[in-house]
Amino acid sequence: MFEDLMIVDCSTVLAGPSVGTFFAELGASVIKIENPAIPDVTRSWKLASEDKNTTISAYFSSVNYRKQYRKLDFKNSSDLDELLKLVERADIFLSNFKKGDAGKFGLTDAFLHSINPRLIIGKISGFGTESDRVAYDLILQAETGFMSMNGTPESGPVKMPVALIDVLAAHQLKEGILTALLQRAKTNRGKTVSVSLYDAAICSLANQASNYLMENHTPERIGSLHPNIAPYGEIFITKDGKSITFAVGSNKHFELLCGFLGLSGLVSDERFATNVNRVANRTVLQKLIQERILHYNADEVTEYMHRKQVPAGCIQDLKEVFRNPESQKLIRTEQIESKDTRRVSQIAFQFES
Repeated sequence: MFEDLMIVDCSTVLAGPSVGTFFAELGASVIKIENPAIPDVTRSWKLASEDKNTTISAYFSSVNYRKQYRKLDFKNSSDLDELLKLVERADIFLSNFKKGDAGKFGLTDAFLHSINPRLIIGKISGFGTESDRVAYDLILQAETGFMSMNGTPESGPVKMPVALIDVLAAHQLKEGILTALLQRAKTNRGKTVSVSLYDAAICSLANQASNYLMENHTPERIGSLHPNIAPYGEIFITKDGKSITFAVGSNKHFELLCGFLGLSGLVSDERFATNVNRVANRTVLQKLIQERILHYNADEVTEYMHRKQVPAGCIQDLKEVFRNPESQKLIRTEQIESKDTRRVSQIAFQFES
């Protein structure tokens, strides 16, 4: 699809490189530039089980795929000339330079556009292009409300187990670049698209933001529970010891769940007759459902719920997740510097005729 696109990827860590990988998966030629003395730091972010002598880590592999690799030191004039020759031919330039570094290297937006007016410049920052704060996903999760909402009353604030803010910022940058490509097709001129991790995080607060902005409701840590729906996120243990959860988003879902469990009387019980009442009485409801779930194996429950289109699922670890043929389809393999690497695709959409 993007076989004619050339991308110079000077970004590091997760957000920027995943944008490069997105375009590489769609056929673009992506050249990843790293400083020979200070390469992408994620090359060193290894599990204890990984080979300490290799230059590739699983973390690095997760967002680098189908790229060419060049080692260039921008302080070296010949290396900088090589970079600029690439920029002259490029369609997209990706970076997450710290404040002031672009000017120090002579790679300002104005200069890049002067040598290639059609260039689309995609930039990732932590707290905006005018901020010099060092930004890691954890700090963004802390300062944009995510950690305050995540966890339980007992656990205290908890970070999410993936760098979600980086992932969200990457999606925002992809959308911006795709929009810029559409505009360039009309104007033949490139644009600069910048995304901060902070803005991406705030824009992703969705219903929690509206709950606060409209009702002054500050979310508390309620684990997997949903503030507006019940039962939703409660964890139940089945007869065979598996953990299962439900996303009961309508009265019909609740009626079907109760019918299966032999709890049809709850449908007309005033405490549970409406979603609002179920949320208010969710602790009692959870206890009643748990008592009945213990009479069924997980497969019995999920088979019925799937057949009746009631959202339900067993909680799976990644070993179980990647046994699924559907998840296997999303695995991408490649050798990088003689090391076999695997990652999941950056592309979840499919084109249908």
